Amino acid sequence: MSEKSPERSTSSTSATTSAQGAASPSALVTSQGRTSIADGVVAKIAGLAAKEVTGVHALGGGAARAIGSIRERIPGGRTNHSQGVAVEVGEREAAVDIDLIAEYGVAIADLAAGVRRNVIGSVERMTGLKVTEVNIDVNDVHLPQEDDADDDAEPAPSRVQ
Repeated sequence: MSEKSPERSTSSTSATTSAQGAASPSALVTSQGRTSIADGVVAKIAGLAAKEVTGVHALGGGAARAIGSIRERIPGGRTNHSQGVAVEVGEREAAVDIDLIAEYGVAIADLAAGVRRNVIGSVERMTGLKVTEVNIDVNDVHLPQEDDADDDAEPAPSRVQ
């Protein structure tokens, strides 16, 4: 019986905290109006912030990077800065999921901490949203010799003269 009492007080405390959080003013929700920020905006900010961290080779998994590479080669195509980034945005908070490729030799725990710190700082500063979590999935490790193999490949012959 004594075990249930603390749970009840914790639940009521959580409910009270949630109610207070909902009533507290935000930079995006004021008495003068409400500002909403699209998921794509937050994803682009998070993607650019993650790429700034030394040790991040690329964002996204293999298929996403292949499609992004093709898109960039098309005339007029643009780089997708939110590739490998998924976000969930509310009125006051945002959660971010990032898939990345790490450079070989970088301590992954330190890399994740640096990415997390940079993403949270950038998103909170630029949007006014509170970032509740940044989940990072390291999908691969980029080896330096992978770049050398690409350089040694014979260039494709020109189709026009």
